[in-house]
Amino acid sequence: MQSVIRPLIKYLTTLQIIAFDVLRLAFGVVRSHFALVAENLFLRKQLALFQERNQKHRRTSATDRFVLAQLAHLCDWRPALVIVKPATLIGWHRAAFRRFWRWKSRPLGRPCLPGGLKLLIRSMASENPTWGQERIADELLLKLGIRVSPRTVARYLKHRPAPSASKDQRWATFLRNHAEAIVACDFFVSMTARFRILYVFVAMEHGSRRLLHIGVTEHPTAAWTVQQFREFMDEQSRCRFVIHDRHTAFSAEVDAALGSFGVHIVRTPVHSPTANAFCERLIGSIRERHVRKILREWAAHYNFGRPHKALGPGIPAAPCSQPPTSERRYGIPSEFRIGVRPVLGGLHHEYSLERRAA
Repeated sequence: MQSVIRPLIKYLTTLQIIAFDVLRLAFGVVRSHFALVAENLFLRKQLALFQERNQKHRRTSATDRFVLAQLAHLCDWRPALVIVKPATLIGWHRAAFRRFWRWKSRPLGRPCLPGGLKLLIRSMASENPTWGQERIADELLLKLGIRVSPRTVARYLKHRPAPSASKDQRWATFLRNHAEAIVACDFFVSMTARFRILYVFVAMEHGSRRLLHIGVTEHPTAAWTVQQFREFMDEQSRCRFVIHDRHTAFSAEVDAALGSFGVHIVRTPVHSPTANAFCERLIGSIRERHVRKILREWAAHYNFGRPHKALGPGIPAAPCSQPPTSERRYGIPSEFRIGVRPVLGGLHHEYSLERRAA
């Protein structure tokens, strides 16, 4: 009896499976082509995940979760779900929904700057490498009448180092609280065209950044330094603090004389030029202007006055007219004389023929 029942049961089971597949085929024919393609992709994605897990165990990536959650909207995902639990797929969909609405509800903040202003900020930063965000914001406000926050300017500056956070807050607080009563001073060295060393004394008002005094000498003695302070300090002066470094020109005699003026001496720490940053920046500006002036003068001499042996000799930008010649081999025409123009303070000279006055 059992030998007859078992084949019958197997035969009925096979018929049931065939009938179920035929019904699915008929249902698939009725369904839209778009839904069938989406279900096919849904199944293929699960098959790819299954094969990858057999080779190497790993968690489902965010991309896979997003793709499966989106394909589930395009087809009936419940019968096609094989290796992922329904609760897991629904959790992926809810997480994506939360991220979308979190992004949708984000605070927009201030409106963006116009494109032309962004280009102007980047152009000012590229043309002036030493300018920071505050300098650019001040330039826009004072010169162009455009009020932009320094933090907004910093958003459009590329490859700029972040401001250092290692400043001494107590020193910064002292400078901020007494800015109107502080005079910062310093010495720097300048080399002349004749290789003489000159010492330049500068003093500036800390609060207004006003340049109070400049003095030049070859020998910065204590008496000379005290005299420089006398020339810009008077009874109406608001100065109560003088900041200077530990240069030998600021000797104990100088500090004692300044104490008799009723001011307090504040010496900067050793090897800390940033403690007197405003005065150091002023010196940098003076040096920069001096160098630019020298380079302009040298460039003009190089192009228009300096003979180059590689040119025959010749001058790169020589004038079209040739100098007049004399009948004598080593003479000059009688109506001309030799003119001399010093270059770089007399380090070089240019010579030319000048017509004599009638």
